[in-house]
Amino acid sequence: LKHSLFLLSQPFKLCNCFKVIIGLMVKSLSFVKPLYPVTPSRPPSTVSYVERARQHRWQCSDVTFHCSEGALRQQWIQTIREQLTALTSRPKHLLVYINPHGGKQQGECIYEQKVAPLFACASISTDVIVTEHANHARDHLKTEAELKKYDGVVCVGGDGMFSEIVHGLVSRTQRENGVDQNSPEEKLVPCSLRIGIIPAGSTDCICYATVGINDPVTSALHVIVGDSQPMDVCSVHHNNTFLRYSSSLLGYGFYGDVLADSERKRWMGPARYNFSGFKTFLTHHHYEGAVSFLPATDILGTPRDKTRCRAGYVTLPNLCFCSIPEYEMGWGVVRGKFLAINAASMSCACPRSPKGLSPAAHLADGTTDLILVRKCSRFNFLRHLLRHTSKDDQFDMTFVEVHRVRRFRFTPRHWQNDSELDLRENGKQLFSQICRDHPACSCSPAYSSWNCDGEILPHAAIEVGVHCQLIKLFTRGIEEQPLFEDLANPPCAL
Repeated sequence: LKHSLFLLSQPFKLCNCFKVIIGLMVKSLSFVKPLYPVTPSRPPSTVSYVERARQHRWQCSDVTFHCSEGALRQQWIQTIREQLTALTSRPKHLLVYINPHGGKQQGECIYEQKVAPLFACASISTDVIVTEHANHARDHLKTEAELKKYDGVVCVGGDGMFSEIVHGLVSRTQRENGVDQNSPEEKLVPCSLRIGIIPAGSTDCICYATVGINDPVTSALHVIVGDSQPMDVCSVHHNNTFLRYSSSLLGYGFYGDVLADSERKRWMGPARYNFSGFKTFLTHHHYEGAVSFLPATDILGTPRDKTRCRAGYVTLPNLCFCSIPEYEMGWGVVRGKFLAINAASMSCACPRSPKGLSPAAHLADGTTDLILVRKCSRFNFLRHLLRHTSKDDQFDMTFVEVHRVRRFRFTPRHWQNDSELDLRENGKQLFSQICRDHPACSCSPAYSSWNCDGEILPHAAIEVGVHCQLIKLFTRGIEEQPLFEDLANPPCAL
């Protein structure tokens, strides 16, 4: 090979580098694309490979080689393709859903310009569906999609689009396996297809918690190399009736009120979240009720330890599911007045909160971190919120407690059945309007709303169970930065 590689002045250096890249391909970190011949006698070829950059970002780089003989060139290409074909973890055929209205309405542009060329380069065939209305992807996955011919499902959008994919895949899997989703005690069947997320939304919380950055190219490369990361999903029920699935945040009180108010101001665009958040903080409503929970006492780690969910963290799925009757005696109960009740199944990190709502939450250990913020002054609540943006412990406050749980229930203090509640709500509408028109009124409504991954639940009294590793994503978790940022030659080090 002395004269077969490009840049003949440094044949041995390039040969050594190329050997490392071949090793990369064996380890699922490269793909190949032949180029058109420059000269008939010595046509060049280019090997594309993944190169780690700073801040969890991946990028695609190329190395071009020239061979003195066409037969030798063909031997190189054939060997590389054989190695890639042997990598069964890589997807060959994907179903892609694009939300054209999410975030800054750039979903189609992001896919066509940044993602589709990478998929084509990696010889991945795709069936692309541009969604036309809310829950289009969910309904299509539930009933129409021929899932057997795909190796995975990719969504281009934000957290709402990802939620649609989760609901469609999980519901389809349970129906095909005869599982009753209305039973809170039922053990759900994990989905076989992996889910890829190309970030194109407003917050992209899922990408931040699983990749570490909301970069479309990075997410596409994780799909191409066939990464796999299991993730927990919470099921939410009311009176033995299934409501929704949650994969990131369940929030009652502050976060529920912010979402409910922002939904009435959609005309403001993304700015509505800041406005509604400030307004909700000023109203300072609290809600009374009882939270019962099943603590996860059989696992290592707590919500307040310094461990972080990073690539390589593994929990056996058969160790992280429990039914209600088996552990009925272990439940704890907390009663009181709460400003916020939050359940974080992942860190919920985002640009404004780099640590997230619960920095030590894990993606696939069968638990959720239950955060209870009791009634306190506005100043103290502001201190708690500001700690989400700093390195200080947001749980180190007397009015905040956090529990790592497998299940929990919430019951408002004056909870009644639906018919009685409807009568009360109809009568309250007039008084609620009076309170909104007079900000000086300090009365608190009896109920808040549950914010379930950005959707409002119709009931305040709910029961939540964590289903361990119910889905899998095309990612590997957040990688530790020192593993590669200090290396002098990142491509070869791969």
